[in-house]
Amino acid sequence: MNKNTICLWYDHDAEEAAHFYARTFPDSVVGKVHRAPSDFPGGKADSVLTVEFTVCGIPCIGLNGGKAFKHSEAFSFQIATDDQAETDRYWNAIIGNGGAASACGWCKDKWGLSWQITPRVLTDAMAQGGDVAQRAFAAMMKMGKIDVAAIEAAVRAA
Repeated sequence: MNKNTICLWYDHDAEEAAHFYARTFPDSVVGKVHRAPSDFPGGKADSVLTVEFTVCGIPCIGLNGGKAFKHSEAFSFQIATDDQAETDRYWNAIIGNGGAASACGWCKDKWGLSWQITPRVLTDAMAQGGDVAQRAFAAMMKMGKIDVAAIEAAVRAA
């Protein structure tokens, strides 16, 4: 077991979520599925209690804890992308699987988990600071899914 693992709470479908993430993102895999030894607040004996999985190399455990807690934007996965095609692929996978679009590169999957699909051109522009960061930030603030060409144009503007 890893020294530190992210535990994500699901109502009852952590295994479905883990398989979706493994199909969608590189360096992602579903590991062991653990069944409950007895009834618990989120389920019955022998139902899936936890699922070990990795998302882009980050170890996670999905816990089927029931309806007591929901995901919020206070936690998100930020996925760095190299171009528009990769940005589109991840964004469309999440939205197309029952998720919802938000602003500035954020979206939610169907389980309510927040994702930031963030092209490197945007994070590189923000790291430059000054006018470049201001222009890139202003462009981003008008977007849902990030438009790589629009960020590149904002970076080049004088």
